[in-house]
Amino acid sequence: MAEHEEKKHEESLLDKIADKIHNHDSSSSSDSDDDKKHHHSESSIKAKVFRLFGREKPVHQVFGGGKPADIFLWRNKKISAGALGVATVIWVLFECLDYHLLTLVCHLSILALAILFLWSNATTFINKSPPRIPEVQIPKEPVLEFAQALRYEINRAFAVLRDIASGRDLKKFLSVIAGLWVLSIVGSWCNFLTLFYIVFVLLHTVPVLYEKYEDKVDPIAEKAFHEFKKQWVVFDAKVLSKIPRGPLKDKKKD
Repeated sequence: MAEHEEKKHEESLLDKIADKIHNHDSSSSSDSDDDKKHHHSESSIKAKVFRLFGREKPVHQVFGGGKPADIFLWRNKKISAGALGVATVIWVLFECLDYHLLTLVCHLSILALAILFLWSNATTFINKSPPRIPEVQIPKEPVLEFAQALRYEINRAFAVLRDIASGRDLKKFLSVIAGLWVLSIVGSWCNFLTLFYIVFVLLHTVPVLYEKYEDKVDPIAEKAFHEFKKQWVVFDAKVLSKIPRGPLKDKKKD
């Protein structure tokens, strides 16, 4: 009997020790799970960094991620420099030298035809093969795709203008009016070609600089955005909220 009781006592002690070890393991595993959750929350907070214009993708994907993005972000420096050089030559010809588009097209056509004509006739005297002039044809599918995409964008622009003109969103209306007013001022300073060239140069310089220094630009942009938001709330409370919306707002309520 005494031996049996001692065995029971030893078994109870072993069970207690095993329970303590199990509880310690479960507590340590729960602590590790809590640490993982804490690190995950910290990483998610760090991931939610303010980015300019609220973007969540890299700059390359914002521009479509294709060849235009490669050109604007100088992935291929030769092609980007060539595109910028051609645009600069065209702007210098039309703006600085007072060249005209029709005159330029005619002069280039005359030069190309004269070179090919003389080259084709000179080969008979020097016993060489004539130049191979490629047969140029405009494919049907890219033209249809471009026309379809242009049609979609135009229809979407018309829908946005219709929504703005209906008086449903006063903030959007004022922002569009302000944008058009600024654009009209810029248009009075320069013509369309110069404006197009300025935009082209900006597309070749601003995105690549932003991609390089985005970690420094985004905090500054965040402060400016929050300050603008505060001023907009004040402007909305003092001015926009006091402007009557007209009968459209009453119809919506009904």
